[in-house]
Amino acid sequence: MIYPWGDSRRYNSYAGYFRRVFGGRVQKLSADAGFTCPNRDGTIAEGGCTFCNNGAFTPSYCIPSKGIRRQIEEGIEFHRRRYRGASRYLVYFQSFSNTYAPLERLRTLYAEALAHPEVAGIVVGTRPDCIDEEKLDYFAGLARTHYVAIEYGIESTCDETLRAVNRGHDFATACRAVRMTAERGLHVGAHFILGLPGESDEMLVAQTSLINALPLTTVKFHQLQIFRDTPMAAQYDADPGRFRFWTLDEYIALFTEILRRLRPSLVVERFASEAPPRYHYGPNWGLVRNEQLWAMLEKRLEETDAWQGELFAAKTF
Repeated sequence: MIYPWGDSRRYNSYAGYFRRVFGGRVQKLSADAGFTCPNRDGTIAEGGCTFCNNGAFTPSYCIPSKGIRRQIEEGIEFHRRRYRGASRYLVYFQSFSNTYAPLERLRTLYAEALAHPEVAGIVVGTRPDCIDEEKLDYFAGLARTHYVAIEYGIESTCDETLRAVNRGHDFATACRAVRMTAERGLHVGAHFILGLPGESDEMLVAQTSLINALPLTTVKFHQLQIFRDTPMAAQYDADPGRFRFWTLDEYIALFTEILRRLRPSLVVERFASEAPPRYHYGPNWGLVRNEQLWAMLEKRLEETDAWQGELFAAKTF
């Protein structure tokens, strides 16, 4: 069966999306530009989001003092050893809030990344409250000649949850940022955490309708992981009963129900995450790689004859 996104996979995959956009394999590589966040430096709050430890997902070669060009070169070498099929690269600015600076600094930074001959574009991770019309106009200008995606950390559609994890913004702020970005023709991504304290399985499935309503290109879902040296680790020590951790089978069953309701045109970049064991605090799935997680999800979809958008009501594709 060929699904609405044009291939036989039961979900709209990130790899398939890149093949449609670029005609072949494109690899993302990370770079750290040395930004911070407004809820770390005291502008909004201090201490950052309760769950955040950037070291848990930042490759070892990403050191701001190296500069962007050197990080790109080392990232290309790293990925060539691991993935030999890529010929072009997207530079992923993931750590902290990568629009939290004056526009002139952003111009210098992203011009350096795009000047590399093997770089096809950039993916800029940031917060919904760290963007404005002027910055979005700048990114729209870059997008005339390069691939440009803005990826927002939204984490939850529930304002009570956002307050509890010290996000410093509400869901309405995220909706506004996503719409402003999409209006300029930019690719827009969003990141959500599944399993934050106080959110039930029913809430997580129900929020899919709110996600579907946003003009997003791509979406990431991650299971909650508690990392060492975070406020959430201290909260877990104080009251572990507030936290719920799924077994791997339970999580895949839950995500299958989310996927069945997810708009078919939404590209699913991730549905779970992995981190080095030294960062883990509290229950986790151990050494399970992303490739294994995807294989398990695909098996579940086949066994249940489920696919992305199967229960999506508005047939807009």
